[in-house]
This record gives sequence, structure tokens and C-alpha cells, in this order.
Amino acid sequence: MTEPQIHAVAGAFGYSGKYVAQRLLEKGHRVITLTSSLHRENPFGKMVQAHPFNFDKSDKLSESLKGVSVLYNTYWVRFNHKLFTHADAVENTITRFRESSGTYISL
Repeated sequence: MTEPQIHAVAGAFGYSGKYVAQRLLEKGHRVITLTSSLHRENPFGKMVQAHPFNFDKSDKLSESLKGVSVLYNTYWVRFNHKLFTHADAVENTITRFRESSGTYISL
């Protein structure tokens, strides 16, 4: 029996990401999430392991993505905030893709 692929859903605790993660779990995939909301309730319990984004620590980001086959990007910013902007989200997404060696899907 082959081990299921690991799929990473950036933002699996958010609106779009939770549906992507649920579908992947239903198909039998292992799922992890990258999130800036580690304190947020994990609706998947132990089925989805949460890792911090670590955009400023590429070695830790790479470690979180180790073994991941597909990365689903549901991470985005609708409105600029005084501490976080849309431009920050774009740069962080580029960093995430650079650190991953699998397939990328941006939603």
C-alpha cells in the first residue's frame, strides 16, 4: 500500500481553504496547512497539522513544506491593513513558491 501524498493548503482555516482541505481529506490525502493563525480553532482536529508561515525564515518554511507534493494557495489579502498589505501577501506567496518543490495551485 502506498503512502498518501502530502498536500499543503495555505490558509486551510479560512473560507476557501477549509473547503479545499476537506475535499483532499475525503480523497484520502494527508493535509497540512501554513497559517498565520495558529491560535485559530482547527476545524479538522488532528487530521490537519498546522505550521506557521515563516516567510522571514526560509529554512523553517522549507522544513514545513518537506515532502509536500502539491501546494494550494488560498492565502490573500482583500484590504490593506496598517501592519499588512496586499503587496506583502504577493511577496510572501512568491517566497512560499520558491521554497516549495512540488506542484503549485493558486486559488
